[in-house]
Amino acid sequence: MNTFLVILLIAAMIATVVALIRGIVAFLKVTEAELKGEGPPSAASLKSNKMMQFRIFFQAIAVLIVVVIMFAAGRT
Repeated sequence: MNTFLVILLIAAMIATVVALIRGIVAFLKVTEAELKGEGPPSAASLKSNKMMQFRIFFQAIAVLIVVVIMFAAGRT
């Protein structure tokens, strides 16, 4: 059980890093005019926002797995 949780934790951490990198790359494609709030958001802006939302989601999953691991370790 513990090994499975550790594997899940590693997968969640990798997913967090991947989402972070993809979000940063998408953010770098955003133009200066978009950053000033001029005009509608571009596809790059929307993708950057979505990737950062995924990053937060994967981070939350990783934290929950750590809590479960610590709870399981405390019970033994």
